[in-house]
Amino acid sequence: MKIFRNILAVIMGVILGGIVNMAIVTFGGGLIPLPEGVNPNDIESIKANMHLYKPIQFVIPLLAHSFGTFIGAIIASFISVNQHRIYALSIGCFFILGGITMVSMLPSPMWFNILDIGFAYIPMAWLGWKVSGKNA
Repeated sequence: MKIFRNILAVIMGVILGGIVNMAIVTFGGGLIPLPEGVNPNDIESIKANMHLYKPIQFVIPLLAHSFGTFIGAIIASFISVNQHRIYALSIGCFFILGGITMVSMLPSPMWFNILDIGFAYIPMAWLGWKVSGKNA
């Protein structure tokens, strides 16, 4: 039963963290609009227009990656039976793979790549574990 619950912790952390990520990306455009003519649902449109992005337009993806990982790690910590830190950090590892994939696909500025990969995943997963209060 413990193994099932720990597997469920990771699955739920990934799913709910992904939902948070996508919600921020989807609704964040209302707060900070993308450059004119960019279709956020088309990777080719984003690639072709990346040169039009201003630094402020990288805030939403950074927040989405950070909060998605943070919430996913909290959920994994709460659901897991033991080794809560390991399960929270596994969420960070899962999401950092997606972040590395996006960095390799998009010609985003190096400062954003470093900030995103360096601070939005593993540190946020660790923080999610700490905030959960499951310090075992």
